[in-house]
Amino acid sequence: MEYISVIIAAVGSYGFGAVWYMTLAKPWMSASGVTQEMVKPADGKQDMTPFIVSAIASILVAGMMRHVFEMADITGLGKGGLAGLGLGLFIVSPWIVTNYAYGMRPRNLTLIDGGYATIGCTIMGLILGFFAG
Repeated sequence: MEYISVIIAAVGSYGFGAVWYMTLAKPWMSASGVTQEMVKPADGKQDMTPFIVSAIASILVAGMMRHVFEMADITGLGKGGLAGLGLGLFIVSPWIVTNYAYGMRPRNLTLIDGGYATIGCTIMGLILGFFAG
């Protein structure tokens, strides 16, 4: 059941990310400097590498979160969601803020990516907590 909960948590967060970034595509592209031509070149073949990398990353994050939750005896939706929120808001997002500050990236990009990290981790925590509860 552990592997299934990790995969479901990763898919949940990844799916949220798809909605998040489709909704915020224009402001994200403006803040990141990514152009439509970079995303979809003239040949029409979109590079799938970012999607594959982010799927693998989601599985790794969910797997480590499940491990941490088990070690800390975090069970149930409430504890799982709160732990996920805390990990996203106080561990992942500060790393993003640090990297973007040194990289002189726009604040809006920091908010968009940090928001995804925080909410994505919360979703993972809710799902992992549900399966552990």
